[in-house]
Amino acid sequence: MSTQGETAHQQAPALPGWRHTYSGKIRDLYVPDDDAADDVVLVVASDKISAYDHVLPTTIPDKGRVLTQLSLWWFDRLSDLVENHVVSTDVPAEVAGRAMICRRLEMYPVECVARGYLTGSGLAEYRETGAVTGIPLPSGLRDGDRLPEPIFTPATKAEVGEHDENVELARVADMVGRDVAERLRATTLAVYDRAATLAADAGILLADTKLEFGADPAGSSAGADGPALILADEVLTPDSSRFWPADRWQPGRSQPSYDKQFVRDWLTSPESGWDRAADVPPPPLPEEVVQRTRARYVEAYERLTGQAFT
Repeated sequence: MSTQGETAHQQAPALPGWRHTYSGKIRDLYVPDDDAADDVVLVVASDKISAYDHVLPTTIPDKGRVLTQLSLWWFDRLSDLVENHVVSTDVPAEVAGRAMICRRLEMYPVECVARGYLTGSGLAEYRETGAVTGIPLPSGLRDGDRLPEPIFTPATKAEVGEHDENVELARVADMVGRDVAERLRATTLAVYDRAATLAADAGILLADTKLEFGADPAGSSAGADGPALILADEVLTPDSSRFWPADRWQPGRSQPSYDKQFVRDWLTSPESGWDRAADVPPPPLPEEVVQRTRARYVEAYERLTGQAFT
């Protein structure tokens, strides 16, 4: 187990039998070398971390393994609600524990966000309009307040360095069709409800989460309502969700969390010296921030799963 945050971006490793094709903010994608199986892709989670639409120059040790193992745990517990893209975890030894072989999907161009509590970009929008993605909310809500019921607040996907844009359901319907938009909404809220219940059993509040769905281009999962929704990418990790310790929840302030909020807070503190409004990359993270962030990711995994992270 590594214990030192690197101060350079990880390069996608060369893997026998696989050809690297793409690197995102956190994940690297590979296809089979011989193209014999053009329906699968190898998804490798790195230890990189992003914040405020930047990939930071410092990595968080073991983060890729936490994201992958936690996603696999959640995929298993959601399998009766929605299909997922995992085919196998029999991956090259170089990336064991942080990679999955997955179905290649046609991804829907929307971030499917469910919110049970008001914070982040939802709070900012609410303060301006009294609503989030066109959904009116009661007046007087504070940062961290529980919503009357979970809401679906989708966003358009953005390129690296750009902001996701919260949009109304009607915009999603224009993009993917009304039926698919409604299925995305219903499935996202069903996943949120299941996950929030399981997290609560572990003493954790699931404030919000972001999901991604695709369809099998081969059509093998088609049903009466069209191609089945397939849950993809990662799911319910500290990268894609806000997890709050239930016993420390106090609306009206920023909540303690098991996600990367610690990194965000340091970046916007005077200590970092970073001007977020300027067109400059963020500075490297100090070792204390690296280790405390790693500890939060590991604690989230261990509390949710009830298993030790090794």
